Amino acid sequence: MKTRILTATVATALSLAAALPAAAADLISVPSHKTVSETLDALEVVLGNAGATVFARIDHAAGAASIDAELRDTQVLIFGNPNLGTPAMQADQLAGLYLPLKVLAYENAAGDVFLTYEDPKDTLADLNIPADAPYVAMMQGALGKLTAAAVK
Repeated sequence: MKTRILTATVATALSLAAALPAAAADLISVPSHKTVSETLDALEVVLGNAGATVFARIDHAAGAASIDAELRDTQVLIFGNPNLGTPAMQADQLAGLYLPLKVLAYENAAGDVFLTYEDPKDTLADLNIPADAPYVAMMQGALGKLTAAAVK
C-alpha cells in the first residue's frame, strides 16, 4: 500500500514538473530597452491610439513595499477592446474570466525588462471557442503589434 502511495505521489510530482515548461511556453516575452514604468507608459499610449481601454495598472513592487518586502519592478496593465472581447464572450461567457487582456512588465534579476503576455489562443483554449476564431487571431495580432510598438 505504501508503495502505491509513493508511486502515485512521484507520478503526480513528475507530471506537475513536466507541465511547468509547457505553461511557460504559452507566454510571449518582448524585450524592452526602457524601464518598466516607461515601457508600460508607452504601452498605454499605444493602446489608447488603437482604441483600447486601459482598466487598471497594478504595481506589484509597490504592493510588496507596503509590507516591507522587496520585489524587482513588476507591473501589470489590464486592458481591452469590446470589438474583440465581446465575440469571445458570446461564444463562451466564461471567457469573461480571462478578459480583459493583461500584459506584465518586469525587470529580471539581470536588470533586463520584458513585456510578457499569454497567447490568447492558449488562454481561451479550454473554452468553447474555436481555435481558428477570427477574433482570437485578431487578439494575437493586436498583442504582438502593440507590445512591439511599446518597446521601440
